[in-house]
Amino acid sequence: MSTIERSPIRTEPPEPLRTNTATALLRELRPKQWTKNLLVLAGLVFSYNLRESGAIWKTFAAFLIFCAVSSASYVINDLADLEQDRRHPRKRLRPIASGAISEATGWAIAAVLLLVSLPVAWVLSPTFFGVVVVYFSIVQMYSYRLKHVVLLDVFAIAAGFVLRAVAGAVVIPVRLSPWLLLCTMLAALFLALAKRRHELVLLEEGAASHRRILDEYSTLFLDQMIVTVTSATVIAYSIYTFSAGTLPDDQSMMLTIPFVLYGLFRYLYLIYQRNEGGSPETLLLRDVPLLITVLLWGLSVVLVLYRPWFLLS
Repeated sequence: MSTIERSPIRTEPPEPLRTNTATALLRELRPKQWTKNLLVLAGLVFSYNLRESGAIWKTFAAFLIFCAVSSASYVINDLADLEQDRRHPRKRLRPIASGAISEATGWAIAAVLLLVSLPVAWVLSPTFFGVVVVYFSIVQMYSYRLKHVVLLDVFAIAAGFVLRAVAGAVVIPVRLSPWLLLCTMLAALFLALAKRRHELVLLEEGAASHRRILDEYSTLFLDQMIVTVTSATVIAYSIYTFSAGTLPDDQSMMLTIPFVLYGLFRYLYLIYQRNEGGSPETLLLRDVPLLITVLLWGLSVVLVLYRPWFLLS
């Protein structure tokens, strides 16, 4: 089995997994990846609009639109990376790469998702529609070009996270703190660099044959950038908690800093001690301490921001 997984010349589809079409379609849409789209909720939460039903419904619709557009992007990316995925020890089992879903079906899925979601995005807000189009465009630029350009590949991934947060703000519309957007960008860079490191370690000498951009990186280079981004994230978030004008004047948001610190340190532990980090969305759902930390951080943010509401009610 290991010989097959490490073969650098395998380009034909592996034997399709025994699964029905509905299951294959669901796997291709990658619902686990939809956790990234929860960033759309940032505008709703941090603008004190959790009590406004209109804002809640608009944000929920924006979340669903990003799920549809991001899934369409994943399908197109799989079609663009078809031959490389078939040589990858894990990605070769994806529905399109394995042959469980045909290429024609893949294009049809992407088209339907876009034709349904983009008009709804325009109805919600032309500005929101513009952000969605920019997001989709950057993802396509990443799939076909930017993922082959050193450093720009990870910045393109980070831009996708920032645009999710921006989209959640403009659809209501509200203004997000620049510090919060900076923290989002730094955290996304952290995850993207960890993903690159995991790929490099997993594929070892054959890394460049699966993803040629990995030839431009080394574990030492990635480790240095991870250290830099981790430090910058802690500093930026700490400054945000006591300097942003949209937060409570008593600086109680600083109480959330320990959760951010533990979450980062836990992720670093998983990267360096368990050689994980290749799939942040899977890691979040599988690693219980990390998941509990994220949930506690979210709960503490809501309690800090909406404390007067809770006290009055």
